[in-house]
Amino acid sequence: MTHGEVLAPAGGATRTSARPGWERAEVALAVGAFAALCVVVLAAAPFLVEPDDYAYRASIVAITQGHFLTLTTAQVQALGAQLAGGHWSQAGLPRPPIAQWVRLPGGRWISEKDPGYPFLAAPFQALGVIRLAPLCYGALGCLGLFFGARRWLGRFGGAAAVGLFCSSGAALLFAWRDYMPTFTDASLIAAGTGALLWAVLATDMTTQRRTWVGLAGFAALEGAVFVRYTDVVVLGCAVVAVTVARRMRTLPRAALGWWLGSVVVFAAGVATFDDLVYGGPLASGYRPGEISFSLAAILPNARLMPVHLVEAMPVLVPGLAALALIIGRYWRLRRSDCTRAAAVRRDLAVGLALAASWCAVWGLYAAYGWTAHPGLSTLQAARFYVPALGAIALLGAWLVVRVPPRAGLAALTSAAVLAALFGLGLWGFADLRDHAFLGPQHGGPPGRAARPGVPHAIVGRGTPRNGAASLTM
Repeated sequence: MTHGEVLAPAGGATRTSARPGWERAEVALAVGAFAALCVVVLAAAPFLVEPDDYAYRASIVAITQGHFLTLTTAQVQALGAQLAGGHWSQAGLPRPPIAQWVRLPGGRWISEKDPGYPFLAAPFQALGVIRLAPLCYGALGCLGLFFGARRWLGRFGGAAAVGLFCSSGAALLFAWRDYMPTFTDASLIAAGTGALLWAVLATDMTTQRRTWVGLAGFAALEGAVFVRYTDVVVLGCAVVAVTVARRMRTLPRAALGWWLGSVVVFAAGVATFDDLVYGGPLASGYRPGEISFSLAAILPNARLMPVHLVEAMPVLVPGLAALALIIGRYWRLRRSDCTRAAAVRRDLAVGLALAASWCAVWGLYAAYGWTAHPGLSTLQAARFYVPALGAIALLGAWLVVRVPPRAGLAALTSAAVLAALFGLGLWGFADLRDHAFLGPQHGGPPGRAARPGVPHAIVGRGTPRNGAASLTM
């Protein structure tokens, strides 16, 4: 029986005879991993990279000025002039004066991007600490991963999951891009996944506590969907997972009722919001056909994306290895009734649930036509895949914790793996920033194609867009 199996029996309890010294070491390792991410991110000078950054910045600033949904033409012109430092020329109207903003049928303007992140980031903008917005949501993600992984894997599981989550180049890069929602929605998914993992496995806790923790987990996942609508596939996987857990009688009926009720209320709220703002319950600011998914894009993406994904998120390698070992161990012990077999079956159930969440995100974007172009940088191609980072980190943590046979070796393995992945992450972070730009139309770092804080192209793409598109990113 391995170290992990001793600390994580079939019932899911992780409160064992672990020595306080080991517990302090695990907490220190997790805090150190998150602190390292913060130091790297805050040490790099910020600048706006793509038109998306400008679109989100405009929405965030508009909210701080009291414009919570849409703006009139005069208001959006004034906002564009303000963000351009007063150098905005009105020539070319009625083209949108801010990148990737659209005119709605009623004549008012709104960003074509999904609306959630501006509401989450606006308080930080108002306080003048916008750079802390992704990091604060990242802290929530790390908290969820820590307790979820520790409940599942036992000692050092939490530290390993947090370290793997924080160490990838993609995490560092998008935590650095304060006006982009990518790291925030990945962190909310990580927080929700960890909270639900804890709530499902904590059979030694009261029903009330499990219900509230799980409800918080679903709230985090719902927040991620509001930030990026395609994250609904992760929310769907969570609904299926907890429903299966209830059928296996590992979850109280009352808890499931509250959680699914939360999802229904959220879905109704988003549909109402979209109907009021965009003109339809499944509408958004994107024009019809601008965001499309098709089976024809899968093969080109299968050729192009692996290199980008390994560079941006090398943690996928231990994540895949862990999934293969979990399935292999179950296959060898599937007919056994020993205690170890029960732990292996539990690992399989959790591993498959995490893999489903991972595959749902990556499978969806494997069919996304925009990433199937050989000229895209790793930054642009891999960003849509980042929301699966929390699930990948949890699977990778299984490999780090379960394979070593002793606590001391698990600690050394965790530290060594995290150090190696942070080294790769720092290299990836620098490389992704240096090769993020495809040309003047995409802007550039300070001293190249664009200056910090000055838009490279403050007008939107193409002609004004009327109407609304279907469910989008």
